[in-house]
Amino acid sequence: MWESVYYYRKKEKRQQHYKQEVLIYGATPAGITAAITLKKKGHDVRIAECSRFVGGMTTSGLGATDLGAEQAIGGLAMQFYEEIAQHYGIEKCVRFEPHVAEHIFKTWLQEHEIDVQTEQFIETVLCEDQQIQQIVMIDGTTYEAKQFIDASYEGDLLGHAGVEYIVGREASTVYKEIYNGVQFGTQHHKFESFIDPYIEEGNPASGLLYGISDEAVTEQNGTGDHRIQAYNFRMCLTKELKVPFQKPNGYERNHYALLLRYIKAGHWDAMKLHTPLMNGKTDLNNHGAFSTDYIGMNYTFPDADYEVREKMYQQHVTYVAGLLYFLANDEEVPLVIREEVRQWGLASDEFIETGNWPRQLYIREARRMRGEYVMTEHNALQRIICEQPIAIASFHMDSHHCRRIVINGRVMNEGDIQVPVKPFMIDLRSLLPKKEHCTNLIVPVCLSASHIAYGSIRMEPVFMMLGQGAGTGAAIALQEGKAVQDILYEQIRPQLIEQGLVVEWDEAFIDDPLRRMEETFGGK
Repeated sequence: MWESVYYYRKKEKRQQHYKQEVLIYGATPAGITAAITLKKKGHDVRIAECSRFVGGMTTSGLGATDLGAEQAIGGLAMQFYEEIAQHYGIEKCVRFEPHVAEHIFKTWLQEHEIDVQTEQFIETVLCEDQQIQQIVMIDGTTYEAKQFIDASYEGDLLGHAGVEYIVGREASTVYKEIYNGVQFGTQHHKFESFIDPYIEEGNPASGLLYGISDEAVTEQNGTGDHRIQAYNFRMCLTKELKVPFQKPNGYERNHYALLLRYIKAGHWDAMKLHTPLMNGKTDLNNHGAFSTDYIGMNYTFPDADYEVREKMYQQHVTYVAGLLYFLANDEEVPLVIREEVRQWGLASDEFIETGNWPRQLYIREARRMRGEYVMTEHNALQRIICEQPIAIASFHMDSHHCRRIVINGRVMNEGDIQVPVKPFMIDLRSLLPKKEHCTNLIVPVCLSASHIAYGSIRMEPVFMMLGQGAGTGAAIALQEGKAVQDILYEQIRPQLIEQGLVVEWDEAFIDDPLRRMEETFGGK
């Protein structure tokens, strides 16, 4: 029934060799803005994308933009939102339908004659003298270039190239941070009542309800681990021209037993973060203690092979689709909730090729490079001001939950952090690998940042701006014949400003970080 997949298995090999000045891996917003920037500067560029689609999360349901401070947006990112507003005939718009975003990106790619090769999964990366020479894909396609940009959400190119990276949460002692590592005591998305975790309430011998880890919890706040924040799908729903929620293949009712127990305790917030878009559609995100986040089910995804990722992808599809089906149809769910959920359905005019299901899994965090400079909470909280700023981040430091556990006989979620920040600058060097690892790769998405700092940086508008910065840096490296680490900041800064990017925050701008964060949570 569900046609959305992660891994497209190729039945036949093809002997296709592409040679270009710059190869970009990932047709995410960052990959697209990097490619356009290079094209405008007269360079030969090509994008290789693992899916069949372009635009990443921006075209796959994340229509309620995590904007942060409006005045921090510049360059092609600003142009994108201006064209969104023009489409709807209004002055400003950052809440849009997925197909509108996809049309804009496709138009940009066509206007700049940028070739995008889809269904491209990396098999090997050939390196010599700390330089990537060639990428070989599973289907036999090869890509040769002088410069490379990894704009993927997973960081597959940097990983295959032998660049140092981390998966998981650093201990708070690594960078002397407060908000990194294990985090108990969250103020958001927690169970608001004492919920018994056992299949037979009060009887530990009966086993735990599905989705609750049986691990013994011994860590204290700030302990580092391998866990990453939960993934989900950003669902584009509507009450008009809707496709009713259907029972997915592999549906297991017991997967929602904990949710049912929570509902019966008087809590109903699984679909609360239902942000209105244009034309009666919404962007449904995770909200509350039990919602669309598939908590604890993604730890191995970043380093897994493509077949394993496909299984995990489908498990996320089944979980989220099953959640919506359960809420709309299960007879134990209170009728008032079923009637409310039944008003909604998948938008029948979105994601036509994948049965109206979003194409992109929301990979909030995967590999994070360990590069020339590591962005930390000290940057986000402006204890440290970076020396080579190329873009501004301003969304609050945001980590979704990483696991669901039992403490003192009650179920708890762990890992959520929401900390307001003032707009802060992102250092050019955080996009660059260490020189001893690779000298012709720039990484605007899986950049060098601690877990909690990445929680603020990882927003789609910021990725667009970092992609533009990556494209500018790659162009300079080509023109100068230099390693990317030898790019002079004095060269790149005026070019970024000329392109309309905001590289430093002007304190004259008006911004209220706490208000912005409260708006995200509806005042909670």
